[in-house]
Amino acid sequence: MDDFSIQDERIDEALNELRTINIFLGGTATTHNGFRILRKKKSLQNKLTVLDVGAGGADVFGNESNDLSITALDKNPRTCEYLRDHTNYTVLCGDAMDIPLKEQSFDVVHISLFLHHFTEEQIVALLKSFSRVAHHGIIINDLRRSFFALTGIKILTLLFSQSKMVKHDAPLSVQRGFTKEELLRIFDRCSLRNLIIKRTWAFRWLVVIEL
Repeated sequence: MDDFSIQDERIDEALNELRTINIFLGGTATTHNGFRILRKKKSLQNKLTVLDVGAGGADVFGNESNDLSITALDKNPRTCEYLRDHTNYTVLCGDAMDIPLKEQSFDVVHISLFLHHFTEEQIVALLKSFSRVAHHGIIINDLRRSFFALTGIKILTLLFSQSKMVKHDAPLSVQRGFTKEELLRIFDRCSLRNLIIKRTWAFRWLVVIEL
């Protein structure tokens, strides 16, 4: 899905499958847990404004979306069209590497299955930008690199996926996932130290960064 020249139903098909994957393989639960932790740590009771960066289908919020005002940011025009058709979120079509937003424009920046698409240098730049835009915190929901995760996703997509894009991209995404040591090194480079890192189902990392 890094190929932005693809602007047809293949994007829609992949996003529909990713919605199912997030439900059954922990994406929705991980994000929900992240907001629960941040709310508790910061004593946040009110509806939160959220910038969902690299949103894709922005489908991981579940019931949590009732307490959030979500703005979905994605670079792919077809994905932005999908978001407008399938959600009631505000949609921004733009580049996460160049977010034209003021400091502390949102309570929370949320990032799901996004950072593994970038180099470490790019991730450091992104996180520094996100920490400027977010007022209360950053929630990261991403993949934990593992032989078992790679084997599992290959089997699952072979048996159940109808999307050629998902069959191709899912194993690559797992291979680009993170170890805890890699995450800690990145956060240290960004001077982000007030954080929680948790393993979640299935082979996911949940990171809650308090600002």
